[in-house]
Amino acid sequence: MADHRNGGNHPTANKGGAGGAAGGGYTIDASTLIRRLQSLYSHWRENREELWGSCNAFAVATPPPSDDLRYLKSSALNIWLLGYEFPETIMVFSDKQIHFLCSQKKASLLDVVKKSAKEAVDVDVVMHVKAKNDDGSTQMDAILHSIESLDSSVLGHIAREAPEGKLLETWTKKIKSSGLQLSDVTNGLADLFAVKEAGEVTNVRKAAYLTASAMKQFVVPKLEKVIDEEKKVTHSSLMDDTEKAILEPTRIKVKLKADNVDICYPPIFQSGGNFDLRPSATSNDDHLYYDSPSVIICALGSRYNSYCANVARTFLIDSNATQSKAYQVLLKAHEAAVGALKPGNKASDAYKAALAVVEKEAPELTSNLTKSAGTGIGLEFRESGLNLNEKNERILKVGMVLNVSLGFQNMQTKSSKAKSQNYALLIADTVTLTDTGHEVVTSLSSKAFKDVAYSFNDDEEEDERPQVKVESKLNEALYSKTSTRSDNHEMSKEELRRQHQADLARKKNEETAQRLAGGKSATGDGRSSSRTSNDLVAYKNINDVPPPRGDLMIQVDQRNEAILIPLYGCMVPFHVATVKTVSSQADTSRNCYIRIIFNVPGTPFSSHDPNSFKNQTDIFLKEVSFRSKDPRHISEVVQQIKTLRRNVVSRESERAERASLVTQEKLVLAGNKFKPIRLADLWIRPTFPGRGRKLPGTLEAHDNGFRYSTSRSDERVDILFGNIKHAFFQAAEKEMITLLHFHLHNHIMVGNKKTKDVQFYVEVMDVVQTLGGGKRSAYDPDEIEEEQRERDRKNKINMDFQNFVNRVNDLWGQPKFKGLDLEFDQPLRELGFHGVPHKASAFIVPTSSCLVELIETPFLVVTLSEIEIVNLERVGLGQKNFDMAIVFKDFKRDVLRIDSIPSTSLDGIKEWLDTTDIKYYESRLNMNWRAILKTIIDDPQEFISQGGWEFLNLEASDSDSDGSQESDHGYEPSDVEPESESEDEGSDSASLVESDDDEEEEEEDGSEEEEGKTWEELEREASNADREKGDESDSEEERKRRKMKAFGKSRAGPSSSAPKRSKFRR
Repeated sequence: MADHRNGGNHPTANKGGAGGAAGGGYTIDASTLIRRLQSLYSHWRENREELWGSCNAFAVATPPPSDDLRYLKSSALNIWLLGYEFPETIMVFSDKQIHFLCSQKKASLLDVVKKSAKEAVDVDVVMHVKAKNDDGSTQMDAILHSIESLDSSVLGHIAREAPEGKLLETWTKKIKSSGLQLSDVTNGLADLFAVKEAGEVTNVRKAAYLTASAMKQFVVPKLEKVIDEEKKVTHSSLMDDTEKAILEPTRIKVKLKADNVDICYPPIFQSGGNFDLRPSATSNDDHLYYDSPSVIICALGSRYNSYCANVARTFLIDSNATQSKAYQVLLKAHEAAVGALKPGNKASDAYKAALAVVEKEAPELTSNLTKSAGTGIGLEFRESGLNLNEKNERILKVGMVLNVSLGFQNMQTKSSKAKSQNYALLIADTVTLTDTGHEVVTSLSSKAFKDVAYSFNDDEEEDERPQVKVESKLNEALYSKTSTRSDNHEMSKEELRRQHQADLARKKNEETAQRLAGGKSATGDGRSSSRTSNDLVAYKNINDVPPPRGDLMIQVDQRNEAILIPLYGCMVPFHVATVKTVSSQADTSRNCYIRIIFNVPGTPFSSHDPNSFKNQTDIFLKEVSFRSKDPRHISEVVQQIKTLRRNVVSRESERAERASLVTQEKLVLAGNKFKPIRLADLWIRPTFPGRGRKLPGTLEAHDNGFRYSTSRSDERVDILFGNIKHAFFQAAEKEMITLLHFHLHNHIMVGNKKTKDVQFYVEVMDVVQTLGGGKRSAYDPDEIEEEQRERDRKNKINMDFQNFVNRVNDLWGQPKFKGLDLEFDQPLRELGFHGVPHKASAFIVPTSSCLVELIETPFLVVTLSEIEIVNLERVGLGQKNFDMAIVFKDFKRDVLRIDSIPSTSLDGIKEWLDTTDIKYYESRLNMNWRAILKTIIDDPQEFISQGGWEFLNLEASDSDSDGSQESDHGYEPSDVEPESESEDEGSDSASLVESDDDEEEEEEDGSEEEEGKTWEELEREASNADREKGDESDSEEERKRRKMKAFGKSRAGPSSSAPKRSKFRR
């Protein structure tokens, strides 16, 4: 890879950079140089004795360029200070002067430093130019003479860097024979580089994004394909392919210039029992080993503008219980180490936190834990002063960047295959310290167990496998392509799911207890927003009232939004907003009556004018009626009043809604920066108001948001990136539309409608009805051609949307949008199920972060992170349907119900909830959730003391004593209260041969020993087994139906004939 690097890809001044300099292309950033010279000198002067070896001058000598990857503090100082590396250059810094010894070309490039150094730290720059073939001895003597003339002749240098090249060898001999006292300044430079500026952190973020993208977009799919197709590839070939992918960022959908990127080290791939967790490890020529059980370790490091980032992942192939447990312990330890990285903490806290987790979860693995949790990272891959070991007492600061790398080494497991017996585990991430704590900048590459554990074979290592949950993930596919597991293994998976749910229940109760104890049970529901309105005045002055028109008649003043009513010979004005209703009626004598009812204080169930409460001592007119012999006039007046009132109410309602909107920043148009990303001919939901013909519009992605507009100037919607909570793309498959959907943090106005959900869509098929035509043959060429055109149209629309989504995702991948964490999510149709979220049945589909239904209105978007628990109601009892109740973390928010879900979807939903770490419960009846949540909010301490959500756990309640049932009674809804009794009845009547006489006989014979099971016990076991399999007798079903009618509210939904879905595995 020599042709790709110049001394490790540091930008050098004597190669591409220098060549550009002659033409004016090479420049040193003066502002950065001044700022960093000030930092260098202030750090040196403040820490001279502690970190800089008490030197009053220090020298930094840069070696010649090399094709080898290397990390030198001399090169790092060049790049940090000047922006480029200057090979074969000696820099000597003193309090009054900076000496440069270099060639004539470099001296001309460095001439700009003179003014900046004088301005920044008031020092003079002295250039010592040597000829091409000169060893520089004369110039070195001049530099050393100036140092010897100082009061204290202590010269600092980087002692750990061996001299390379003739110039540096001569310089090393000179300083050693000069008689000057030498000291090491390595610690001073390391401390100087530890805290990064904002621009440096940005470079690290870009390097981290490139590294994580390479792992996610290239390495993972590559390994999956190799293993799935059982190919034979060597570690070294994987290393070469991955290196090429990093050096060509566009291959992995990363928009970074290839000239600015490089690898930190050759990618490391290890498997087959030979593992080395040191950064100096290499990929050998052995074939990738993936026979079950096996472990594959992959480590990647890349650089952007010479700043490093690192990530390492371990992939488990058909792992056994020992390996799976070890990985989960390592993952917890790694997360604990990352969690300890906060400004003000010590560097040793990270390793101590990881060690504490291992000692608690698996003390037998303590000796296998690596002796360090990582190091600092930046211009150097390993910054020596930030070693995250148990002894480093250095205080962490904002701006530090750390490579948190933790592993288990020299591990062994039982296996009949020699290459599977030895294994190691490694996890590494790049972490930046921020004002609020820390940020894992390589989080794009998942390290969750479900994302790194693969299951391909089911027949091997069965002695250890059933104890651990092994999940499969093949390129984010949600169903396994492997063979169906045995019945015993399915039972073990169910048991594992129960264990995982029990663990989730414990965590959920702890989390809920902390939230309730901290007074954070609710974040507000926004339902009690007070409506404010300006004073509605028809006329400010009596002179503004129009004069009466001859006869006293009801008049409607459209301009002033007033109604003039004749009362006692005078025209009395009323603002139209004071009118509640207006109606007309005719009698048999051809007389017409008009009746006007006004809003007055104290009238129940009426929306009042808020101004009416300001003057409650006034006299209000409640109702007035008039008779007329002109029905046409009465009809016109009624119509005018209704129209005017509707317009005013609509306007005031829109004004009130706009007043409650959160103020947002303005959309910044792309302008000349870049061409906006466009998607044309889209329809919008909710639609714009108006009775005119609806028009399609164009969606454009600008600098900080989207803009949708039609050819009408008043039909325009701006959606800012910062206001987008979730973005979805759903291509048309079985639906009639392809859509983009945005779920927002705060409401916006679409026309005069206030909404949090905005959708843009295209109909992929035209609804056409053939008039006067009979049945057409299936082989009709016109019919076939028409179907083909429809397929082509659908594919083209889906492709246009996909291209738009990809380009917007690339835009969101820029560093300035990193904090928004935006990416278009796509529904996972394989996990979808039918249900009734509102009034009509719909197909509800999970995504990676939400549960959505985006076809029928009103839309359904549920954020998974906002869910407290899910309760599956009406489960069992021979029901064909069940309901899902979603309880949110905000207890003041109404529980969301999805009714009439087919029972065939139950297993898939439970598996999906479990894999997304959502705690679910099952109940036989529907709960009164408003009463339950009110009880929790009123007395959270009692809720916590009684076990939290465990009152929903049927399995626990079945095994509890009567006293525990009574203690949980306070949190059970009234309609479920007798449930325990009905269950007892069911258990008592489980056997068809039991009777009171049998019970008496058992009590009499209780003291006698029984060598075998009685017929009654055998019959009871058989009945229980039948009930578990759903094969109850008719009499048993009848009894359950009677119990449901007596004790609960049965909500059986419509039957469904949905086909049974294959088992969910991930």
